[in-house]
Amino acid sequence: MIKVAINGYGTIGKRVLMRWPLSRTWKLSGVSKTDPQGEAYIANERGYPPLYIADITKKPAFDEAGIAVAGDVEGMLRQCDIVVDATPPGGVGKSNKALYELYNVKAIWQGGEKHELAGISFNSSCNYHDAFGADFVRVVSCNTTGLCRIIQLADEAYGVKSVFATMVRRGSDPPGGIKKGPVDAIVLNPVTIPSHHGPDVNTILPSVDIVTTAMIVPTTFMHMHVIRMELAREASCEGVLDLIRKHPRIGIVKGASGITSTAELRELASDMGRPPRGDLWESCVYEDSVAVGKNNELYLFQAIHQEADVVVENIDAIRAMMKGADTAEESVRITNEALGLKAI
Repeated sequence: MIKVAINGYGTIGKRVLMRWPLSRTWKLSGVSKTDPQGEAYIANERGYPPLYIADITKKPAFDEAGIAVAGDVEGMLRQCDIVVDATPPGGVGKSNKALYELYNVKAIWQGGEKHELAGISFNSSCNYHDAFGADFVRVVSCNTTGLCRIIQLADEAYGVKSVFATMVRRGSDPPGGIKKGPVDAIVLNPVTIPSHHGPDVNTILPSVDIVTTAMIVPTTFMHMHVIRMELAREASCEGVLDLIRKHPRIGIVKGASGITSTAELRELASDMGRPPRGDLWESCVYEDSVAVGKNNELYLFQAIHQEADVVVENIDAIRAMMKGADTAEESVRITNEALGLKAI
């Protein structure tokens, strides 16, 4: 039985937990929280695995809130084989590495951390076997995940000579981003070119020639990518769309649906009954946006649900590191079936 812990019960951590159990051979041994907020209360009320806290001196505050605490994070690490580190970016995850090494547990970090922290950046579709049996892995960010999926798909079929992509990014996550609002601006993030997304793609696909730019806009749900790829071989719109239809983690927003915005796409996910929170684990390519230029340039729009697409990647990373599936195709199939993921 593989014992898994989640260090950081926030935006990503709670989504990984809510899709449990995804394997009969996995046991969730604990989750951690820093403060007795609503998320900790819900985790406790629903009878999730034991709740641990980073700073044991805060236990009285949890006691006062009626939230049972099993111990500190070190106690949680004594109970697990692998930990999903979903702590906020900015140094916490990096500082945790020494603890994971001390207690001899494997660890998965998120895209807010640097590639060098783990030495392996992960995307199920591109480099599953790099993480096979590894001790430390970093699941790349939501935007990098979406870029890697579509670039790898195009590269395998046509060869990708170069990529230019612009990330139109949400201003903050709902609802916790209230400290960043109200927002009334389009912010170049960064002003300099390229943005960090291209180099991050190269941690997965090192041979891809890619330049990226990014900006933040006043919305909280989803990012939008504007992508141009120069292809080495002749392609057609229908050929590209057919490849996308077959990809287990890329969906097509059909033109006949009349959906032209992320707001409508969110409503579609809710109408589909996507559990547990209307999440879209796949990249969402707009069918009518797919175009091929006369010099074999491929153009498209794709929407990325920033809270969701890396959840399935974390699950596949666990399976790879614990040698639970021999191939990426097998792991993706198991995860998708467990989630009930059906194409949009």
